[in-house]
Amino acid sequence: MEVVDVAIVGGGPAGSTCAAFCAKAGLRTLVIEREKFPREKVCGDCINPACWPVLEQLEVAREIRKAPHGVLDAVEFISIGGEKLHVDLPRGDHAEIAIKRSLFDHLLLNRARALGAEVREETTLIGFDRTSAGYWKIDIVRETVLAHVVVGADGRNSTVARLRNLLPRPERERVALQAHIPLPRNFGNRVVLQFLPEGYSGQAPVNDRELNLCLVGTPPTISSLRTWAEKNFNLGADQQWRTITPLTRDPIPAAHENLFFIGDAARVVEPFTGEGIYYALRSGEMAAKAIVKILRGEDRESTVREFARAHRAMYRGRLWINQLARAAVLSPRFASVLLQLPIVPRILLRPMTGRITQATGARL
Repeated sequence: MEVVDVAIVGGGPAGSTCAAFCAKAGLRTLVIEREKFPREKVCGDCINPACWPVLEQLEVAREIRKAPHGVLDAVEFISIGGEKLHVDLPRGDHAEIAIKRSLFDHLLLNRARALGAEVREETTLIGFDRTSAGYWKIDIVRETVLAHVVVGADGRNSTVARLRNLLPRPERERVALQAHIPLPRNFGNRVVLQFLPEGYSGQAPVNDRELNLCLVGTPPTISSLRTWAEKNFNLGADQQWRTITPLTRDPIPAAHENLFFIGDAARVVEPFTGEGIYYALRSGEMAAKAIVKILRGEDRESTVREFARAHRAMYRGRLWINQLARAAVLSPRFASVLLQLPIVPRILLRPMTGRITQATGARL
């Protein structure tokens, strides 16, 4: 029976980042991934400027910049009435970009593999529990693995959380659709958050040919949003859309005894506002540092407390755009009116957008 230092369930940005840092530190690291990469993922595809320090530590930033992507110089909020609020984003090497998740995630997973992590794709977790010797006994199809530490990096519907009876009840008040469509002419280097009577739309160019188009509404309004998209972007009725659920779910405590949750497995954020990748990368980095400390014999309880504190601090002051996007669906006209108040650009949106695009939060 194989014994590893850390088993990470999920090979997305959170899991791959954690695996890369763990492997780089010399830990025997296993990644268990249900799918075969590359694969697309429902997401806004935006890489926040705050992500670059982690990507540079992993020595994968240059490769990401060389891949097809869109550069985003500004975020534009559009009200229901068509009024626009333009907020500039950082430029240069730390600019915000949009890149397909099929490319981004594959690059990260390959980096973890190159640093020494063992990656098992198309592998499903079917059960795990503690042994009398203190290991985690991990059951995958036709095999069992023992691990000192397990990391749940398997998304908003985390199997790890479900098997430990930690998965909260989801809220199904909203529906999301996402597709890559032909890039409209003269769209520009911007990401758009557009409020609509039925919800909102997120838009960002992922390369010089394609636009990431997201729609979020309620079950009764999502068909109207799709009709709006077909008309405004000249799409056929046969346009293929991806969907994801839930969009909202209560957070899970990120730190337990030799068990960590990172990325969307720990806390779900709006998938189309550019924030989720940052939380995935940073939480993966922080979890890896905590795991290394524990396995090298440092005090377990204080390390877990420190990680939990840093994980909470990472979100502090950064969730406003998720709240605004949720309000755009549940009360779209109120959110739209809010944007038109003179105080909003100067006092609220520009400072908060600046905060989000900087690497904030406690360091572990």
